[in-house]
Amino acid sequence: MKISLGADHAGVDVKDGLVKVLLAAGHEVIDRGTHGHDSVDYPDFAVAVGEDVASGTADRGVLVCSTGIGISIAANKIHQVRAALVHNEDGAEFCRRHNNANVICFGQKYTTPYMAEKMLMIFLNTEFEGGRHERRVDKITQEEKL
Repeated sequence: MKISLGADHAGVDVKDGLVKVLLAAGHEVIDRGTHGHDSVDYPDFAVAVGEDVASGTADRGVLVCSTGIGISIAANKIHQVRAALVHNEDGAEFCRRHNNANVICFGQKYTTPYMAEKMLMIFLNTEFEGGRHERRVDKITQEEKL
């Protein structure tokens, strides 16, 4: 699977750890940065990853900022992106299973590297159920067009 990742200065440590985990697991990685702790603007990275996912350049996306809130809001402005801010394993599973999320977001302030890795693997390995959930996701997509 090809995964696009991005983070601001407050999420770079978790992001960098996830890049290593994904490469070790055999995934192809697009690292959109940032690559240091100098202050940067999270919307820039949310847009870069969101556009990778929306265009099909990447299969899924991963975003990290301090709380995960801002970067998830920014990513969800990109047409066809369904970014989910996740805090636990159940959320990682059901954002895929029921919502067909294609970008997972973490807050480095609240998420250990261990838990980020665990939740990311659940996210990547969970399929969308479709069925009644497809109808709901389609309604969200329809709203994007208005």
